[in-house]
Amino acid sequence: MSHARRAPGLLVSVRSPLEAESALAGGANIIDVKEPDHGPLGRASDQTILAVLDHVAGRRPVSAALGELAEHRPPLHDSRLAFVKWGLAGCGSTSNPRTFDQACFWRSELTNKLSQPGSPQTVVVAYADWQCAQAPTITEVVDFACQKPGNVLLIDTHCKEPDTMRKDHRPNLLDWISVNEVRDLCAQCHGAGVLVALAGSLTLPLIELLRSAAPDWFAVRGAVCAGANRQGTIEADKVAELVKSLAS
Repeated sequence: MSHARRAPGLLVSVRSPLEAESALAGGANIIDVKEPDHGPLGRASDQTILAVLDHVAGRRPVSAALGELAEHRPPLHDSRLAFVKWGLAGCGSTSNPRTFDQACFWRSELTNKLSQPGSPQTVVVAYADWQCAQAPTITEVVDFACQKPGNVLLIDTHCKEPDTMRKDHRPNLLDWISVNEVRDLCAQCHGAGVLVALAGSLTLPLIELLRSAAPDWFAVRGAVCAGANRQGTIEADKVAELVKSLAS
């Protein structure tokens, strides 16, 4: 794969079959199912995930957010899912050591999930705001993902709400990590044969800044919702505008 020439794809996170249809109509490359009310990688109900799979009916790959790994929630087994992902909030070495051995826990859990044959493929998630998420450092997680060609890495943010000092600003990926750092991480992954998706409250102007990093996908929700609000409803024309921009 030539990462220098291939236009990035677009992953759109939806919370219902109706939103999935809007994402499909707009030309999204991957339909992702999550529930934003439940967190950055909030797990939708199994009924919602299955309903989206039924509606998409193989027209696009479907992924599902399954929450945080430390929540110990059961996986969802459905061969129609292309990807599943768990966040690593609470799995950093500074987390409560009385809960479990955090440093070994996430590595062993992800190694086990990645070693299971067949679909869906487990996506390794690195939080750029790992300090806020009490997660492993982004360097640790990227290095882990790069141990095996064919892995998929998502770089995202965990803390989505405006802080007390900047009430009108929703934190985004570039509040935590620079464009040059993102570019270097993408290059490291591609050199190891690992595919990369970038997320983290990305808007069209931020995506334009990050184009030089040449990720395989950009992952969005708020950017294609009514009022640019991740709690709003996906709009097909906003998806189409972003798809057109990525293809140009």
